[in-house]
Amino acid sequence: MTQQTIAPHGSLPHQMTGQPLGQAKAAMILIHGRGGSAVSILDMAHDFPHAEMAYVAPQAYQNTWYPFSFLAPIQQNEPGLSSGLAKVSELFQKVQDAGIPAEKIILGGFSQGACLASEFLARNPQRIGGLLVFSGGVIGPLDMPRMDSGDLQGTPIFIGCSDVDFHVPVKRVHETAEIFEKLGGVVNKQIYPGMAHTIIQDEIDQAMKIVQQV
Repeated sequence: MTQQTIAPHGSLPHQMTGQPLGQAKAAMILIHGRGGSAVSILDMAHDFPHAEMAYVAPQAYQNTWYPFSFLAPIQQNEPGLSSGLAKVSELFQKVQDAGIPAEKIILGGFSQGACLASEFLARNPQRIGGLLVFSGGVIGPLDMPRMDSGDLQGTPIFIGCSDVDFHVPVKRVHETAEIFEKLGGVVNKQIYPGMAHTIIQDEIDQAMKIVQQV
């Protein structure tokens, strides 16, 4: 059994831009979507400029965090899903070990990366700098019972998605917002009529409010 079979993303290096972790006062962990890469998602650092921010991005094996839709039964997306969540956890701890507290760390992603970021925070509720969810939501079938518990302690959360996104049903967007609100997050949910599976300027502007707070 190979490393890729057990933990496909575990040995892949992350990418960084902005301030070195040892000098930064805040950090943003950005997670790419299916077919994307750590390098490509770091382009978003230009959308969220901050002179004292470190930007960190993990890399998925073969550019995919898990094989099927995020709405598929959880087991069908293993071991990629668990490996991806472990990779996010590893980077989150690395940033904290460099001296940046959790409340100064923003977690964000697009599409598959947004789903991974959402699932990580839902499973590990704590006060962080913010969560940016671009066209995504928590992972698992619609109406799947969840046992999330913990306290986000007012963590600001932005969720933006189209009302006709082929990959992300608007029902899951609403479910995700409700989950984070019940966990104590402060959610700004924006549904954009007719928007493609992309990120638009209003989403950047809404998310930038969280960056400025941190």
